[in-house]
Parts: sequence; structure tokens; C-alpha cells
Amino acid sequence: MGPQPERVADYPRPPVLVESAQHIEVRALGEQLVACHRSLRVLETFHPPTYYLPPEAVRWELLEPAPGRSFCEWKGVASYYTVVVGERRLERVAWSYANPTPAFAALAGWLALYPGRMDGCWVDGELVQPQAGGFYGGWITSGVLGPFKGDPEHPELI
Repeated sequence: MGPQPERVADYPRPPVLVESAQHIEVRALGEQLVACHRSLRVLETFHPPTYYLPPEAVRWELLEPAPGRSFCEWKGVASYYTVVVGERRLERVAWSYANPTPAFAALAGWLALYPGRMDGCWVDGELVQPQAGGFYGGWITSGVLGPFKGDPEHPELI
């Protein structure tokens, strides 16, 4: 019998950071963008985990800085990236915190991305389902149980 599924209703608020040794693979515009066995997961009530990927596992040559910033009350100010392969571009699909808040200092320089904008994201070989809503970067796998914030079937969570 495998591990018990995680219920996002049981995740804390404020969110916490959890290390993971799961195998992560991300493909974008036909290229492997990330492959690693190390990540940091942000767990927040009613959100599927957001995976942050270590800088040494990212193919930074496929990314260019994108304009604009956003602010998270927990993590601080995020900068965005565009994936570029030849003439093809995925605008503002990844982000990073250069100087996160002290509680999330371990995220400094790590990359997160919107799984729904990639060719695919995999956790231990399982294709990730993206969190609904264009604003969220959660990764839904069979090991994570909802309901999830952003899901139109649960407007009370939107």
C-alpha cells in the first residue's frame, strides 16, 4: 500500500515549505526545461502544491526575464520569465523570488512555473494536472485531494 493522499484542506495557512525527493520533469516548447530529484513544495490551504525547482536543474538558457513583478504576502516580490526556443515563446510562464521573506528564504533563486502552460510536467512519472484559474501554479497529482482553490465547481474557494 502506497502513501496516503494529502488533503489540501489539511494544508496550513500561512503556507509551509516542504522538501521533496520526487522525480520532477518539465518540458516546454519541445525541450526539457527541468529534470531533478529535488524540489521545494509550498503547501497552502486549498491549493495543490506549487513546486519550486533548484537553479542547478533549470536550463536557464531557455529563459529570459519578463517584464512585471507580483507580490505574495507570504513570499515577497516575484520576478517572471519567458521560455524561448527559437522563434517560439511562452510569455511569463515561470517565476522566482530573488529575495524572499525570511520564512521562505530557502526559495531564493529557485524557479516555479505554471504547469498548464508547459508541454507537460511530471512528478515521479505521473503527468500533472494544472490548478484551474490562470493565476495559480499548483500541481495536481493522484496523491493530492481537493477541492482546490480556483476550481469553478467550488466557487466558495475562488
